Amino acid sequence: MTIKFGLTKELVNTQFGPVAALAAYYESQKVLEPLQIIIPVVEKSDFPLANQLTQVILSIFTGCEYLSMVNTRLRPERKLAQVYRIEQFAHQATLSRSLDGLSLTNLTELEQAVRTISQRCSRICQHDWRGFLQLDFDLSGLPCGKQAQGSQKGFFSGKKTPPVGN
Repeated sequence: MTIKFGLTKELVNTQFGPVAALAAYYESQKVLEPLQIIIPVVEKSDFPLANQLTQVILSIFTGCEYLSMVNTRLRPERKLAQVYRIEQFAHQATLSRSLDGLSLTNLTELEQAVRTISQRCSRICQHDWRGFLQLDFDLSGLPCGKQAQGSQKGFFSGKKTPPVGN
């Protein structure tokens, strides 16, 4: 499948272009293939269980805080759904029923699949542990000086924090 990114005359193709690029990469590299090992107890949906689990992951990537947000945020994204060769994403009730229907065996299989995906994709697994791992969680965008430990020039969108008066 060939995916093209660019400008069109349409007003909107998808509001999640970066997620579409990531989804296309995941599809080409078969990153989420470990989800295929999960065999549902009963298959009642138009979507295979692995595809539904992928849709749950995509809902997280698209900013759905709750599964109920899938209907308004992810389901209308038909162009994004085409990355997975489906016409549109599943209804949130379908995803909820499938998650509720997972057995203890399914949950163990899901845990193993997530572990496999994490080991493949995580940069922490590839970190040289002879040195330190530095994490920076300061997203405030406050100014820092050249003397600040590990400081680098960066970019923050939005309003700048005004300097505090002396």
